[in-house]
Amino acid sequence: MPVESSGGAGTSPELREAHAEEVARGERFAFGHNWAKYVRLIDAERIAEAERSLTQMLGAPSLAGLRFLDIGCGSGLFSLAARRLGAQVHSLDYDPTSVACAQELKRRFAPGDAAWTIEQGSVLDRAYVESLGRFDVVYSWGVLHHTGEMWQACENATIPVAPGGQLFVSIYNDQGAWSERWKKIKRVYCSGPVGRAAVCAVFVPATVVRNFAADIVWRRNPLKRYVEYKRSRGMSLFRDMIDWLGGYPFEVAKPEAVFEFFTARGFRMRKLKTAGGSVGCNEFVFEYLPSEAATEGARHRAALEGWTRAPARGAPRTGARATTTNHATG
Repeated sequence: MPVESSGGAGTSPELREAHAEEVARGERFAFGHNWAKYVRLIDAERIAEAERSLTQMLGAPSLAGLRFLDIGCGSGLFSLAARRLGAQVHSLDYDPTSVACAQELKRRFAPGDAAWTIEQGSVLDRAYVESLGRFDVVYSWGVLHHTGEMWQACENATIPVAPGGQLFVSIYNDQGAWSERWKKIKRVYCSGPVGRAAVCAVFVPATVVRNFAADIVWRRNPLKRYVEYKRSRGMSLFRDMIDWLGGYPFEVAKPEAVFEFFTARGFRMRKLKTAGGSVGCNEFVFEYLPSEAATEGARHRAALEGWTRAPARGAPRTGARATTTNHATG
């Protein structure tokens, strides 16, 4: 069934208009159109892989009895995975076509399920986020850096996390000048049809050739990359490539900047999966334990300083920061 985005259930006329205007001005990539092409490909294998990803990062074989909030649900794949793992799920996305994609996925795999709700909403709207209540797991993979106000989005994402709950986020790795170049490329892509065609004409073939050369050098089967790519993200390699080229707004942060930001707000880092020095996403799982945040924040910071000497960039300074003196040992 084709995914329809205009005037659908769960969307707001005001938000639909605001989103459309931003896309028309070249200020935002229409992520939903990319998801609409992908959602038709979602099958049992992709769903199972999404479930595996969640259980691995969250450190739990089941989400039964938990409330799960998916901020920026995209296709709805990970919302569906959380629901199949037993969670009560609420999905939101600013892009109305993404909302329609998630609703279509629900129609196919969980029709009439009252424990999975989907609506259009903005993580930048603090009052709206506060109205959602508290959740045991707040999940936002590859979303907060595309809002145009990343640190405000990060701040608001902490609001619905219940005490003892987990916050699972991923943020693009800061690569300095490389990140700045990619930001300019993404702006060209979103500027209109000519910019989009130019960027695709240059970078899609270049990426294919680069990947092929790397596979040959390292004696890997070049076809295996494309066959197995969905296991690493769930999206096809081509659709993910378009998502990358067009993904604007675009902001980045070093791992220690993300760490410092959340530990200053009462979160303890439970798991970190880095992008390995690439422009990809660093993944973080934090637990909301405000009474222990300062001490644990200092210990984790000491550990981080063991593998990175680069200064934290981008994190806004606040008066409430994790204490880093007298706690760096032990």
